[in-house]
Amino acid sequence: MSNYTVESTKVETSDGAKLHTRLFKPIEEGDVKDNLVIVLVHPFSILGGCQALLKGIAAGLAEKGYKAVTFDMRGAGKSTGRASLTGFSEIKDVIAVCKWVCENLSSDRILLVGSSAGAPIAGSAVDEIKEAVGYVSIGYPFGMFASILFGRHHKAVLNSPKPKLFVMGTRDGFTSVKQMQNKLSSAVGRVETHLIEGASHFQMEGPEFDNQMVNLILPFISSL
Repeated sequence: MSNYTVESTKVETSDGAKLHTRLFKPIEEGDVKDNLVIVLVHPFSILGGCQALLKGIAAGLAEKGYKAVTFDMRGAGKSTGRASLTGFSEIKDVIAVCKWVCENLSSDRILLVGSSAGAPIAGSAVDEIKEAVGYVSIGYPFGMFASILFGRHHKAVLNSPKPKLFVMGTRDGFTSVKQMQNKLSSAVGRVETHLIEGASHFQMEGPEFDNQMVNLILPFISSL
């Protein structure tokens, strides 16, 4: 039996999209570690990305005593609206969910975690959300081809003074280790990287790495 529960709700964005949102939390309120909430942003909607891909990480964090929130961005899953190609409309989705977290979960500390294309979207939102105290990227698509779509997001996260953790597989097909290191050399503030030997981009999105992601996120939370 799992020691976490899941609640569903709808969150409305500033431009009227209704986002299917799930809250993962420990069964006992007394088991909640602190008021920090982790908001997870899923991979590229247009390639089938949805919140279900983040269920394992969210559940793992809830089992460790944290509240974690996943949601389908506009046009994905049960959410209304249309997905955008470059992920700029989706920044509003992240902001709306974080606003809901602050108003409904009495939290003033949020950790944003973005997976794949969710990483540039979360990265563009991090300084728009005053309650965001840190940022974790899983497989940020910094590479040349992916930058055609997401290149205009890079500056926001690189210029954010908030603590950042970038996790990437060494066999990521979108971004080489060197490309990531070159990008991060200009980043402001505290920047940590963690390379997972031999892992590809889409493997990192799969359930086999969920526990490893939880075990990387937890010490990062402790350092905030």
